[in-house]
Amino acid sequence: QVQLVESGGALVQPGGSLRLSCGTSGGSFNTATMGWYRQAPGKQRELVATITGSGTPTYADSVKGRFTISRDNAKNTVYLQMNSLKPEDTAVYYCNYRFYTEYWGQGTQVTVSS
Repeated sequence: QVQLVESGGALVQPGGSLRLSCGTSGGSFNTATMGWYRQAPGKQRELVATITGSGTPTYADSVKGRFTISRDNAKNTVYLQMNSLKPEDTAVYYCNYRFYTEYWGQGTQVTVSS
């Protein structure tokens, strides 16, 4: 069983920055592909970014150049640095673990508003 705990969500003004963290326990973090997804009200959950166990990232077009995913295998933690935030980034952000099976965190709310 893998447990994921997200933190770092908050209310931030447009143009601001936030860093989300996702700590994991159990499983094989070093070899898992970790990801961040988000779900806005009334919309489907969508991919934001993923990072392989070896550190190769991928990003949704909507966040390229603004968001950076990273991982610290010694801490079993994945991060999402979000810069130049826009109101359309408002959503619940979920951490995802994939290694033969898949687990999700409980989500953390990010609200971008003035």
